Amino acid sequence: MRERATKDAQGTCAVCGDRFPRADLVPAEMVRPAVAEMIRAEVPSWSDADAICARDHARFRARQVQSLLKEEIGELGDLEREVVEVLGNQSLLAANTQAEFDRSLSFGERIADRVARFGGSWAFILSFLFLLAAWIAVNSVLAFRKPFDPFPFILLNLILSCVAALQAPVIMMSQNRQEAKDRLRAENDYQVNLKAELEIRMLSKSVDGLLHHQWRRLLEIQQIQIDLMEELARARRGSAP
Repeated sequence: MRERATKDAQGTCAVCGDRFPRADLVPAEMVRPAVAEMIRAEVPSWSDADAICARDHARFRARQVQSLLKEEIGELGDLEREVVEVLGNQSLLAANTQAEFDRSLSFGERIADRVARFGGSWAFILSFLFLLAAWIAVNSVLAFRKPFDPFPFILLNLILSCVAALQAPVIMMSQNRQEAKDRLRAENDYQVNLKAELEIRMLSKSVDGLLHHQWRRLLEIQQIQIDLMEELARARRGSAP
C-alpha cells in the first residue's frame, strides 16, 4: 500500500518524460498562455491534462522573458542576458559585490587604499600639524647655532611638495577603484531589480490566469446546479396529480 501511495504521488513531465513528485510538477492550468504556446510548439501533444516539471517550466519562462525584453528594449545586453539565464537556472542573482571586489585587489592597491584612507582623516591632519610645528620650533630655537633647515625652511617646502606629489595620485587611484566598485554595485542592483520586476509581472499574470480558471470552474458548477434544479422541478411537476 505504501509503494502504491508513493507511486500515485508522482507524475510524469510532458516535456522531458521523467517522473517527479506531484509537488515538483506544474499542472497545465497553472501555466500562462504565452508559456503554454511555447511548450505546445516544442511538444505538440501538450494538453490541459498534462503537467511540466519545475526545471522545464523555468526554461520556458526564461524564453518568454527573453522575448518580452526584446520587444521592450530591443537587443539584449550582457546584463539582460545574465538575468534571463538566472531565471532559467532558478538561481540567485544578488551578490556581495563589496567582498568580491575586495578579493580581487592586489597588495599595492590595498596599500593605496589605506594611504588614501589615512590621508583623508583627522589623524593625518593633526599629526601633520604637530610635525610642522615641531619642525619650525626646532629650527627656530637653533637659529643662533646651526639649524639643519634655516628660515625660510627650504627643506620643509621640498618635503611638503614631495608628499603632495605622491599623495595626489594615490588618492586618485583609490577614487578610481571606488568608482569601479560603485559601478559594479549599480549593475548588480539593476539586475536584481530587473529580475524582481519580471518575477512580479509573471506572478501577477499567473494569479490572473488562476482567478480566471477558478471563475470558469465556478460558472460550470453553477450551471450544473441550475440544471439539477430544473430537472428536480420538472420531476416534481411530472409527479404532481
